Amino acid sequence: MFHPLRVSAIERITDDAVAVTLAVPAELRETFRHTPGQHLNVRYTVDGQEVRRSYSICAPATEQPGEPVLRVGIRMVEGGAFSTYALKELAVGDQVEAMPPMGRFVLKPRPGLFAAVVGGSGITPVLSMAATLLDREPTARFCLIRSDRTAASTMFLDEVADLKDRYPDRFQLVTALSREEQSAGLPSGRLDTERLTGLLPAVLPVPEVDGWFLCGPLGLVRGTEKALKALGVDRSRVHQEIFHVDEGPADVTVVKVAAPSDSVLTATLHGRSGSWPVENAESLLETVLRSRSDAPYACKGGVCGTCRAFLVSGEVRMDRNFALEPEETEAGFVLACQSHPLTPEVELDFDR
Repeated sequence: MFHPLRVSAIERITDDAVAVTLAVPAELRETFRHTPGQHLNVRYTVDGQEVRRSYSICAPATEQPGEPVLRVGIRMVEGGAFSTYALKELAVGDQVEAMPPMGRFVLKPRPGLFAAVVGGSGITPVLSMAATLLDREPTARFCLIRSDRTAASTMFLDEVADLKDRYPDRFQLVTALSREEQSAGLPSGRLDTERLTGLLPAVLPVPEVDGWFLCGPLGLVRGTEKALKALGVDRSRVHQEIFHVDEGPADVTVVKVAAPSDSVLTATLHGRSGSWPVENAESLLETVLRSRSDAPYACKGGVCGTCRAFLVSGEVRMDRNFALEPEETEAGFVLACQSHPLTPEVELDFDR
């Protein structure tokens, strides 16, 4: 369910990025408390069209009574309807509709050594993770390896520097700039699999890391996954969230298979079930949306994971999947926006 929230602050953090803070009414404070790493799905009407997007929360999570801080990072994307609006027109006092925080790319504070490899705006959820962990767990350590184009384009530069100042013995920072030379000893250029395989063991004891968090463009995330695999890291310790998929990965194949002409979808959402025919080549999400406008979605591109549902029965194919972990698909979860029926009857449960 979406709730109207007032914009209470807008900060320009780079030439093409802002941090937007949303005020939470007293009656919604518990609803909008977040776990570090979660995101908000927001919607707004731009030029008469409803636009939905997902933005990660960068503020630390709080357990204290009072208003939770909902601060999200937004970088302008070429052709992006909401990001362009946020940077050029959104003002303090405006209202934005948002769903409660969601997402499974999270770090619940606990003792241990944790590491993150991020690129560009991928710093946003990880900033919340690091700040919350270091504040709540006096023995926890965090290593942040971040890749950006230039120093001027680096989001949350001051906030990350503040973490380094506050926790000099527990927070380690390594920055790589792909389009700018750095001082001797600091990495420059793109962080690919080969470079990461050499860099990671040089900056921290890889076998001792309790959890890896990868966030940013598809190429960086996939490259880091390969490097960690080569270094012997167990897949269960690696968590990832992809922000951009412009590269068009070779290992994802979109298979155009005609759905059975008489397929019927049964779906459970918010405790209510219904059945509808699947028309033409539409996705199962589109089938549900024809009758249930409250069906959860944001990107419709297989990236954000908002439309995750459990496949109760039947078979489907997914065109793309950049959001679900292997263990989730093995357990029977699918992305409704990318799923098409392969059997005459399919049943989904959005409530699991």
